[in-house]
Amino acid sequence: MHRAESSPWWRSAAIYQVYPRSFADGDGDGIGDIAGIRARLPHLRELGVDALWISPWYPSPMADGGYDVSDYRDIDPLFGTLAEAEALIDEVHTAGLRVIIDIVPNHCSDRHRWFQEALAAGPGSAERERFWFREGRGESGELPPNAWQSVFGGPSWRRVTEPDGTPGAWYLHRFAPEQPDFNWEHPEVRAEFESVLRFWLDRGVDGFRIDVADNLVKDPALPEVTPQAPSPWSDQDGVHEIYRGWREVIDSYRRDGVFVGEVWTADPGRFARYLRPDELHTAFNFAFLQSPWEEKALRRVIDATLAAHAPVGAPATWVLSNHDTTRHVTRYGRTDTSYALDGVRTHGAPVDLELGLRRARAAALLTMALPGSVYVYQGDELGLWEVEDIPAGLRQDPTFLHTGGEDLGRDGCRVPIPWGDERPDAAAPWLPQPAAWKTLSVRAQTGDPDSMLEFYATSLRIRRAELAPSPDEFAWLPAPESVLAFDRGPVRCVTNLSAGPVTLPAHDELLHISAPLTGGLLPPDTTAWVRSPR
Repeated sequence: MHRAESSPWWRSAAIYQVYPRSFADGDGDGIGDIAGIRARLPHLRELGVDALWISPWYPSPMADGGYDVSDYRDIDPLFGTLAEAEALIDEVHTAGLRVIIDIVPNHCSDRHRWFQEALAAGPGSAERERFWFREGRGESGELPPNAWQSVFGGPSWRRVTEPDGTPGAWYLHRFAPEQPDFNWEHPEVRAEFESVLRFWLDRGVDGFRIDVADNLVKDPALPEVTPQAPSPWSDQDGVHEIYRGWREVIDSYRRDGVFVGEVWTADPGRFARYLRPDELHTAFNFAFLQSPWEEKALRRVIDATLAAHAPVGAPATWVLSNHDTTRHVTRYGRTDTSYALDGVRTHGAPVDLELGLRRARAAALLTMALPGSVYVYQGDELGLWEVEDIPAGLRQDPTFLHTGGEDLGRDGCRVPIPWGDERPDAAAPWLPQPAAWKTLSVRAQTGDPDSMLEFYATSLRIRRAELAPSPDEFAWLPAPESVLAFDRGPVRCVTNLSAGPVTLPAHDELLHISAPLTGGLLPPDTTAWVRSPR
């Protein structure tokens, strides 16, 4: 166990997201696994991160990439065994790192024991009260209970066949039909997840990333969605009682444990409620990820983020990509550099990868300089881009399947990352890698001072040495139009988003830069860290 610190590690940590299926293949079957994660821990330690967040590794039919969990207390055989997971947790700690695991409390798999019991028990049973079963509308219940739509496309309801073979009730699934939503008004659901938290805390995990953390509680009336009314399925007031209970659980184990919530609430005031001292420690800052690569937009997001977190004393988080979003090398190489949640309109848009890579380096330095914690999605450190030409027959994302291919979904950011030293007899990766990625492998980039990998490692090393001692200091500096400049303790960060080169502010030393100076000036789409003048 790590001792609690005066300033908890998670307030300024660099956290690396591992999507297990696509991180590292340890047994040569083409699919990432726990053996692969264990073998690649030296990569994460040398990269300079403080912790890894592991996306779901639980038993799952994989209808939604592991986010359809059939057993929260075990490991899917695809990835290994529970004993291997326990060994990994120990090895992570031995390496001086921490480990955060995903927990998926909004829904489970339709293969989960509870849901199978609910189907077998029939209408009106106690087993069905753990979920949202409702009778349908129409003469014979042939219509869904309401018009709610699934995140992945189509209705949010599926009708079941009752044990006697007749068409029966409908159940709610905000995501894929294979992912029935839990009814969090039921005391057994609440008790079960507190027990799951304890199960993994007993095995030494340092925290949890909470999937769709704002969606757990629904308006029990299940009203239709209207523009005037709040969402009936997200950010309901009752969700905060759940997280106060969770906070008691994790605090009873360790004062340096951490929750990070996936909270898509746009209202800054309501967002901050999740971060009150007795609830979650941190939550993802998606507004920054969605922002276009423009000075005014980024400044607004940074100001709004810091302002929202200040009243509750919580640290901000900064993230550019994850397993659900288009990789930022691709986003930043497009004419429209913003990111919309549906992503439909940007799939296939022209991309200038050279420009995207340049901006990605600048954005990495910008995010690492901001106060709070920073997340690195696997492959960010290699400069990987979104793979958009995956054959339809290989795509597995339910978004692609349920929209009839209109939305290509998220497979393009989940292609396995290249290491360059894979076993010669290994099977092909479960999603095909672009041939050009051979030059971006870990082996190809290691030791190359101009590579994205070495750039990330240097950035994280300087961040730890120069910025960590000033975790909360931040002050904007006067700057030319389309330039962001701020002080972070002894370090000044300058990002040039203008069309021409600019002069660096007064400084004693150039600490780090995302692209070389041009005639002593900071070129466009470049970030520099300089030491403030004494």
